[in-house]
Amino acid sequence: MGIFDSVSDLISDYVATSRRRKKKPFQTVEIKVKMDCDGCERRVKNAVSRMKGTKTVEINRKQSKVTVTGFVEANRVLKKVRRTGKRAEFWPYVPHNVVAYPYVTQAYDKRAPAGFVKNAVQALPSPNGVDEKLATMFSDDNPNGCSVM
Repeated sequence: MGIFDSVSDLISDYVATSRRRKKKPFQTVEIKVKMDCDGCERRVKNAVSRMKGTKTVEINRKQSKVTVTGFVEANRVLKKVRRTGKRAEFWPYVPHNVVAYPYVTQAYDKRAPAGFVKNAVQALPSPNGVDEKLATMFSDDNPNGCSVM
């Protein structure tokens, strides 16, 4: 009976571990939330910090940005912030130096914080616009530029 007991223990251990939920990955979630006062900021911070798995909550009211780090799911954090009565969306901006053409109409946003543009996949230059390579080809700053001028 010793073999049957050990096999039974192995099978029960395997079944018990397969039923456990997988641990969520550690990630950072950035959300854009319009906050006007200290009360709004406190309400959002309390709602998110009480979530299971949350490690840190950083709020930047000037940029209307909430950054949550921990073992949380992004969609659940977004839902939790929306339950406070605030309009919320995932952080749609990236630094302007990451985008090849930051002032194209798809990427440029007047409401974006300073130094940020929208994260647009189709951010391409206009076909009628002057290409940057052509503009710098005849520049005095370009050492390989044309010396005819």
